[in-house]
Amino acid sequence: MDPRPLIGEPLPLDLVNTRWTDDEGTHDLLEMPGGPAIWLASAGLADTVPDSPETLAALLTTRDALVRGDVDELNETLRHGRIRRRLGANGPESVVETDTPGWRAAWLAAEHYLRLLEQNPSRLRECANPECTLRFYDVSKAGARRWCSMAACGNRAKARTHYARQHHRAR
Repeated sequence: MDPRPLIGEPLPLDLVNTRWTDDEGTHDLLEMPGGPAIWLASAGLADTVPDSPETLAALLTTRDALVRGDVDELNETLRHGRIRRRLGANGPESVVETDTPGWRAAWLAAEHYLRLLEQNPSRLRECANPECTLRFYDVSKAGARRWCSMAACGNRAKARTHYARQHHRAR
């Protein structure tokens, strides 16, 4: 079972969100026993990407590059694969090819990040809670989402605001 507080974001953000902080401290799913396999399954990649040391190293490198916005490192990840077009039995197909199966998940995350940047980079967001490290892609109609989750960070912010107002009135 995936223990992360936010799952289901686009692949590059889902990879970034394998590291999070909560009331119990900082956690890293990829460094937990069985964590890489949990993430690969959660991302729908368990059948095509091996749970191997090479996969883990590629994921850690790519995650750090995404967090830092390191263009050179992201380009290095992208050098490990390509999309090959071909004509299949049912028409045109796009096939992802990577140097080795261990680079497939990291390459897909980097490539999907490029697509998010092409679509609407302003929708790539960090949670408005300064203590939260989670990121999300805002798909709300108005584009005004601020929190990784209303149930967690959004609710805490509302509680703080409410407490501050009540405390101010009591003076």
